[in-house]
Amino acid sequence: MEDAISKLQQMINESHNIVFFGGAGVSTESGIPDFRSKDGLYSQRFKYPPEYMLSHTCFKRDPKAFFDFYREKILITGISPNKAHLKLAEMEEKGKLRAIVTQNIDGLHQLAGSKTVYELHGSVARNYCVDCSAFYDMGYIKESNGIPYCNRCGGIVKPDVVLYEEGLDSTTIDNAVNAIVKSDMIIIAGTSLTVYPAAGLINYFKGKYLVLINRDPTPKDTAADLVIREKVGEVLDQIKA
Repeated sequence: MEDAISKLQQMINESHNIVFFGGAGVSTESGIPDFRSKDGLYSQRFKYPPEYMLSHTCFKRDPKAFFDFYREKILITGISPNKAHLKLAEMEEKGKLRAIVTQNIDGLHQLAGSKTVYELHGSVARNYCVDCSAFYDMGYIKESNGIPYCNRCGGIVKPDVVLYEEGLDSTTIDNAVNAIVKSDMIIIAGTSLTVYPAAGLINYFKGKYLVLINRDPTPKDTAADLVIREKVGEVLDQIKA
């Protein structure tokens, strides 16, 4: 691993416009379970598949079941940014890292201090009434029982996360693509690169260095200039911003 860290450090030193593209593996070191590993959410047994419970259809047809599942499996409290989040915030502060493109919805990058974060799948920190658009924080959803209703108009308060069957926000996509196109280095970490359309954004990268930090193989391994099979936080913690 020492040689790999040395190579990564050299690439970072030579780069001036880095984009970080991250997935669930970035947050597992903070205690948030991932989805697709052997112990992940999709490997657990439920009455209905997680893909249905977190779908637009379930939200519309059976909102109580949706919110019961959402509170238990998605809204995890008492978590803090890990070494990966903190190092990325430091890299941004020092002008090396220009943007984070994340598939995560936990908001840990912002808690660590990162400013330019494009959340492809939304955030649990934002919730809006479907009728009047009134804003509610995560605590309102977590502490409510059954279906959370708006105090202003009585409409259902929906998490600002992209559910199955819903499209990604076009402005967020445009911003993420623009950042990737302009970057001279992209660090892809903690993602299987199997969730589309998010994973397809990698194809816009035309810069010099493509680095992959992931414990399991991905479809982009052969295209990478460097592949590191270790935990994201343990790797980035050894980097000098």
